[in-house]
Parts: sequence; C-alpha cells; structure tokens
Amino acid sequence: MFALPLAPHAELRPLEPWMAEEFLAHMHRARDHISPWVPPSFVAADLAEAGAVLRRYADRRAQDAGGIWGVWLEDVLVGGVVFAAFDPKQGVCEAGCWLEPGAEGRGLITTAAERVIDWAVTERGMRRVEWRTDARNARSIAVAKRLGMSKDGTLREVTTAGDRRIDIEIWSVLADEWRARPRRDPAAPTDKGEIDALTAAFFGLFANADGARPDCFGVHRLFVPGGIVVQGGPRPQVYDLDGFAEPRQRLLTSGELTGFAEEETWERTEIFGDVAQRLCRYRKRGVRDGEPFTGTGTKTIHFLRTREGWRMTAVAWHDDDR
Repeated sequence: MFALPLAPHAELRPLEPWMAEEFLAHMHRARDHISPWVPPSFVAADLAEAGAVLRRYADRRAQDAGGIWGVWLEDVLVGGVVFAAFDPKQGVCEAGCWLEPGAEGRGLITTAAERVIDWAVTERGMRRVEWRTDARNARSIAVAKRLGMSKDGTLREVTTAGDRRIDIEIWSVLADEWRARPRRDPAAPTDKGEIDALTAAFFGLFANADGARPDCFGVHRLFVPGGIVVQGGPRPQVYDLDGFAEPRQRLLTSGELTGFAEEETWERTEIFGDVAQRLCRYRKRGVRDGEPFTGTGTKTIHFLRTREGWRMTAVAWHDDDR
C-alpha cells in the first residue's frame, strides 16, 4: 500500500473497506464537527455503516468513477479527501474533504487535496476539477481558495439540511490553471496556508448557525499553552483560554444566542521567521434574546511556529459598535 508524505508525521494513504473499524473510530471523534457539512450517509454510526461507506468508494474506484484517501497523523486516521465524482471521458471530476477538529490548523487537507488533484490532472488528463460546498462552510471555501480555484457561482436552495434549504457554492480549477500554479514541495504546507486554516478554525469554534455546533474549548487545540484573548474598548478585558471559552460555550448552547456566525472579510498576514501577525476585518450575525443582529469589527492575531505547526499566542478584538 502506498503512502505519500504530507507533512512531518503525516501521510496520505488509500482508505480500504478492511479499515472499517479504524474509520468508525475516526467518525466517533469527527462526527459532531463534520455532520453539518457532509452527507448523512458518510457519517457512519456503527461498523456495518463504516464498511458500507468504504465499500461504496471502493466500488467507484473499481469503476474509475471516484475514490477515497485518508490522512494519517502520527499513524492515526484524522480525515481525508475524496473524488465524489470522476468522469475520465468528460475530463471532469469533483473533489471533497473532511477533517476531525484535533488535526486542524496544520494545512493537511490543502496538501492532501493538492496531491490527488495533481494526479487527476497530470496523470488522468482531467480538464476541470470541481469543489462543491455548503455556502456556510467557511473552512471548505478557504481550502478551495488556497487550491487556486475560482468561484463559478451559487446554486440557491438547491438541497436540504434537516428542515432547511441550503445554498451550494461551486468552485473549480481548469487543467491549464492548475499547471500554471506556482509549484511547491507538497510535503511542506505553506506558512500562509497553515495560518489561514488556523484562523478559519478559530472563527468556526464559536458558530452555532445553521446546525453548526460550538466548540469554544477547542481554543486549546489552536493556541500555545498560556495563550490570551483580549477584548478592546474603554475597559479592556484580558482572558486566559478557559476564562474566554467557558462563558461563550454556555451562551452559545443555552439558547440565549442562536444563529451566530463570524467570518473574515479582509486580512493582511505578515510572517517573520517563526512568528507571524494577522490583521483582519470580520462580520458577524446572530439572534440574541429573540432579536436579530449583525455587526463588524477588527481582530489582530499573533502566531508562533511550534514543533506541531503554527499556533496562536494572542488574539485581540474590537467590535465597531463598542
């Protein structure tokens, strides 16, 4: 079985039906995090379902119509990439991905997607690679951008998620565009790509809009020990990680604040060796005590390169309406 390096201690390997038990254990860790964004049939709940998922992709692979590959970090399955559709005759395929939260912020998915897309274009002659994603899925959209894809458009309310109709964004890259991309060592994710992914993961921790599940204590995965978060204003508030996470987790799960999401609208990142800083603008929306609201603001984020990859050291923010 082949294994392609993605980063130190990380590899891309085929996911085979005989790996159903390992896949199920991974799904137990990833379930809450990925359920809002992937088809329900993918999120296996027992061993039989896990085997069925992997057999389905094995059948597609045998028919040259798709495939699935896992990402292993420290020899533990943490996510993967797929070709949900693969049509050699038409020269068109559709790629996708998933990742459990503990592996975010390392650039693994972007690098894994690069490996399979490069194979599809250079070895299989694909002319167009598509990336379809829920329009609310900021992390997936960030990956599409890092892959050099262009947004083709939005299919409005084209499918359902529970009792909601959702929009699907379509991104794509053409073979000539892919070949013209600056080449880099696929085993070494770019610093900017890792920082982009880390920032997107941070924003995602505090979302409960459209079925997302808040994971405020996930800040410990993204920060170095001793990291701080500072709220600006006439009376600045300085929080340690638990002091910041605990009241926000309670607020986002109590029903007091619903439909909440934040996303970047602009950013500038500067990297100096093993330290980096990012200035960004964001917008937010939600419903608090039954009243809808929107807002904008500014964040500044400081990063440090560690043995495990880039991590945050400090975040400061200021809402425009304060």
